[in-house]
Amino acid sequence: MATRTEYLSISKRGIDFSSVPMRLFQKSKKLGIWDPMAFDLAQDKQDWALLSQVRRDDLLGTTTLFQAGEEAVTLDLLPLVMSVAKRGRLEEEIYLTSFLWEEAKHTEFFRRWLDEVPEIGAQDLHEYIGPNYRHLFFEELPTAMQRLLSDDSNEALARALTTYNMMIEGVLAETGYHSYSRQLEQGRLFPGLAAALRLISRDETRHIRFGVYMLQLLIQEDPAMWEVVQGRMQELLPQVLGIVGPPAPEEGPIPEGSSYDPDEMTEFAMTQYQRRMRVLERARTQTRDEVEEEVADELTEEFFTGR
Repeated sequence: MATRTEYLSISKRGIDFSSVPMRLFQKSKKLGIWDPMAFDLAQDKQDWALLSQVRRDDLLGTTTLFQAGEEAVTLDLLPLVMSVAKRGRLEEEIYLTSFLWEEAKHTEFFRRWLDEVPEIGAQDLHEYIGPNYRHLFFEELPTAMQRLLSDDSNEALARALTTYNMMIEGVLAETGYHSYSRQLEQGRLFPGLAAALRLISRDETRHIRFGVYMLQLLIQEDPAMWEVVQGRMQELLPQVLGIVGPPAPEEGPIPEGSSYDPDEMTEFAMTQYQRRMRVLERARTQTRDEVEEEVADELTEEFFTGR
């Protein structure tokens, strides 16, 4: 039976309010309190009625992938919370409570939008889930996260953070937001969805920054972790590009009139991928103070609200 010998918050150590996770927690309390039920979707319903069938399918497909993805990360985050708790990292665990709450709100919003705008009712949307998406979310993500329940190694933590924060949030979701914005910009449609996406994206910026920070520390403390992170990113890149890129031959061509540009999305995804790689590789030669200083320079109001 697990027992405890102390509580950090009442020890001489206390809580480090200047730490990166606690500063992110302050941002979450200030910026993450929006309500998914508060958005006015009346204009979204009118805009949906005017869309062509092809454009409807574009938007429904994109939203379905986000809906499933938000549910997936909500379901699979708990092992990470437990992992940092076992490591005695109180500040990280405190931040992750807001992280999980925000992912749950994202799940709530997308389902509300699907119910009230396209009014999908009992329709099963798994037809929009392709093989690459299925492999990444149905297999790779839960496997990497659940490994943390039985494996306390830094390698397991690095693989989980890379899968969740770098490839799914930092590359795939960022590309998805770009695709969404392109679809909504055409005619300035769906103001309710657009407003929610801005807030969801702002939340995800905090999530990604947390994951990058955790990986920077792992790499800075043990440069061998860079090989683990790099290998995992390279391993998952084909699945990510398979989701955002041109459809496979068996999936048929992109319909005429679609707003989706797979070449543009592939280029955008690769830009995000390379950006994450550069930041993490730099940690191999940084000191702990240099990592902390780099993150401190980013934790500004503009960084989280300028999207």
